[in-house]
Amino acid sequence: MTQTTLMDDVPLNRFHLKITGLTFGAHLTDGYILGSVGFALTQMTPQMALTPFWQGMIGSSALLGLFLGSLILGWIADTAGRQKIFCFSFILITLASGMQFFVESAEQLFLLRMLIGFGLGGDFAVGHTILAEFAPRKHRGVLLGAFSVLWTVGYVAASFVGHLALQTDAEGWRWLLASSALPAFAILLLRIGTPESPRWLLRRGRRDEAVKIVHRLFGPNVTLQEERQQTQDGSLSALFRPRYRRRTAFNCLFFVCLVIPYFAIYTFLPAILRQMGLDQGFATDLLLSGLLLVGAVLGIVLTALCSRRGFLIGSFVFLAACLLLLSLLHNSAGIWLIVLFAAFTLVMSAVSNLVGVFPAESFPTDVRSRGVGFATSMSRLGSAVGTLLLPLAIVNYGIAGTMALLAAILVLGALVSIAWAPETKGLTLTDASQETPPAEPTLNPPPSTSTQHL
Repeated sequence: MTQTTLMDDVPLNRFHLKITGLTFGAHLTDGYILGSVGFALTQMTPQMALTPFWQGMIGSSALLGLFLGSLILGWIADTAGRQKIFCFSFILITLASGMQFFVESAEQLFLLRMLIGFGLGGDFAVGHTILAEFAPRKHRGVLLGAFSVLWTVGYVAASFVGHLALQTDAEGWRWLLASSALPAFAILLLRIGTPESPRWLLRRGRRDEAVKIVHRLFGPNVTLQEERQQTQDGSLSALFRPRYRRRTAFNCLFFVCLVIPYFAIYTFLPAILRQMGLDQGFATDLLLSGLLLVGAVLGIVLTALCSRRGFLIGSFVFLAACLLLLSLLHNSAGIWLIVLFAAFTLVMSAVSNLVGVFPAESFPTDVRSRGVGFATSMSRLGSAVGTLLLPLAIVNYGIAGTMALLAAILVLGALVSIAWAPETKGLTLTDASQETPPAEPTLNPPPSTSTQHL
């Protein structure tokens, strides 16, 4: 017997930080892309005579692309490998982003943003998968959840660039939308040479390649925990077999119930603030952007300290209460509306960290990219529908009715989480992905264990 350490228990090193940074580059770009479109729409709407329908279509176009990309590229990654999709996705994002500068119609812009979303969707499915498969269990939740900070940085950066672009150029929206090609191209260059996931190689029977990567990155005494073959079904239907169906349903539903209010509100934030009588221009945007950043950092801390399950359920209840109060008090003094909206923003940003954690921890290697991709695709379909319908909901039901509808969605998320949310904190990735994990997870595992080398 040789004294070895599981890859789940190795100390955090430079490679972990590098793969985390490369993974979160997609989220920074996504935050920038989704944050910029709301500002661009305010300038392009009169120039291109956009109807409310096309405003909704353009606002939701990247989300629709995310739905398709997560579904299709996540499925391909379980068969073809993580690394290929990891690079291909940003080739597509870079090209489509730059071409936004030259659009002449709403239809052209819609198609380009669909392509951008397609690349981002595939990257979300593969990025969180590859990060989860490399990350040590002690730090896995923080690393997977920290994407929210980078997404928020991108979103906040878009608000600053958006204000500047629209004030300095009559067609500043073109520069604003096309500028997302710059971070995308930088990330593409940095991703060249990323190694394949050893867990995926092992499941594909490529043991020698998996061993070489593990030893090169973490040392000759590091090994992988063996996984029992779960399925040989390469189709998406594998996610609905009895072994996985509850995890699949939970991850799709909780994800959808979080992102519908998030994207619906923040894609059309300027219009919503005006409806609530809180249109304070750049000062209000700055306050809410700051709260998004603080909330994202708070979410990292809470992910590390709290039960995953308790953090999720408590946040759903709190967020639903905030929107319900906003619905009831929308005609009240502005200060109370600001306090409620600020509290909602802070907690929504914090709990959003968990959408990067639960899906990646819930599925075994055989179907992990498909599971993460399917959950992401369902969430983006839901958020796209919510974003598309929000302008119409405000027109037909007013701000009070719209907030009440969004609160009901959050209540549904709380009920789903109470019924099905697993507790994955402190488990190895193999144990976390089991339907019935060990009863007593070890939060501080010993540095080494006796096992056989691969």
